[in-house]
Amino acid sequence: MMINGKVSHWWQQIGVPAPRPELPGALAADVAIVGAGFTGLWTAYYLKRQRPELRVIIIEQRHIGYGASGRNGGWLTNSITGGREQYVGAHGRDAAERFQLAMNATVDEVIRVAAEEGIDADIQKGGEFNVAYTPAQEGRIRAFAASEQTWRSTDLELLEAPEATAKINVANTRAAVWHPHAARIQPAKLVRGLAEAVERLGVEIYENTRAVEITPGNVRTTHGVVAADFVLRATEGFTAGLKGLKRLWLPMNSSLIATEPLDASVWDELGWGRGEVLGDFAHVYMYAQRTADDRIAIGGRGVPYKWGSGIDLDGETPPATAETLAAIMHRFFPATADAKIEHLWSGVLGVPRDWAATVGLDRATGLAWGGGYVGTGVTTTNLAGRTLADLILGNATELTELPWVGHRVRKWEPEPLRWIATKGLYAAYGVADAAEDRGRRSTSPIATIADVVTGR
Repeated sequence: MMINGKVSHWWQQIGVPAPRPELPGALAADVAIVGAGFTGLWTAYYLKRQRPELRVIIIEQRHIGYGASGRNGGWLTNSITGGREQYVGAHGRDAAERFQLAMNATVDEVIRVAAEEGIDADIQKGGEFNVAYTPAQEGRIRAFAASEQTWRSTDLELLEAPEATAKINVANTRAAVWHPHAARIQPAKLVRGLAEAVERLGVEIYENTRAVEITPGNVRTTHGVVAADFVLRATEGFTAGLKGLKRLWLPMNSSLIATEPLDASVWDELGWGRGEVLGDFAHVYMYAQRTADDRIAIGGRGVPYKWGSGIDLDGETPPATAETLAAIMHRFFPATADAKIEHLWSGVLGVPRDWAATVGLDRATGLAWGGGYVGTGVTTTNLAGRTLADLILGNATELTELPWVGHRVRKWEPEPLRWIATKGLYAAYGVADAAEDRGRRSTSPIATIADVVTGR
């Protein structure tokens, strides 16, 4: 029987964490962090490693890793949200290169800390593999490879069909790209281990305590007010629930399925066994990993947006989404035709209007923020945490000079405009993919227009 919701397969696999205490009432701290996901936990970790005497308090509405940090596809990869090219005009190509090098290094930093702290998160660094299986996708992947190879820091290889299928045997492969700066992880294991690590350093985590409003020097919660010199908003897709922030970031839903463990004969046919994370060049793209216990976890867009920035807290997902994702998996891997789907769940991403992640600190108010990762957060949250720690401590470093620091963007349109636009745009991407699946040899103009409208 398929489990629907219940946060994620990752938490079901290891067990939902034992409840931590709720906020006992009004408290004072040096730094108050709203959100016990990767951004909040990494920031707390680096703050306490540099300044052990600081009192750091984390407020979480449910439990650690309840949001995207415990529901994602487990891609620890080097992608810059929205692409590095967006920073060239204002900051120059060298700044964009430095950003990419920082992201490459961040993959290894997460692996290093996990080893140092004794966190077994099923990490296997096998790189990122993306495949094209239609003529239009092939055109895009070849153009992408040519562009990526003009940068010093991407280390990307273009693979022709025979070499690609020898690496991962995806049906009808026409070409693929691979780079080494990625690893598969079990995200809930990383969240759990990181939370335990920060608690060993003296960080206080209070769960089942919802932040209602963030103002300079204060976090007003359902259980009292936390006063602090610095307040960090690390709420990602849940940001719309805070007072005054309804339109700041769009909560975009992404859904995943996990199969039963697959037989060795299936894996022999797939040839997928070195920790690669797997994606494609469709407009409504997929993302997948082979888990440590030999399942396929595969994700993509289900119902991308709910009216009024609504959020389904427990991850329950329309069963039709499981059928859609399973169909993608069967198209990629016909040998999985009889595989049972054991879990279906969803999570929300924080999407800025320009699809660019950001970190920052307003020193005049003490308000800091990090997020808007649009699905690249497993790695980016670590870079955010290190950067935010430097900003809060007043350290001028290479990280605080990266071009995403302090980036601001306009708000999303009010309803009904954002609901109509989001539903319509993802429908357009679906139409474009369908046309390309039927043999269209170039990128559909419908998708090109949608990219312009969304700002992607």
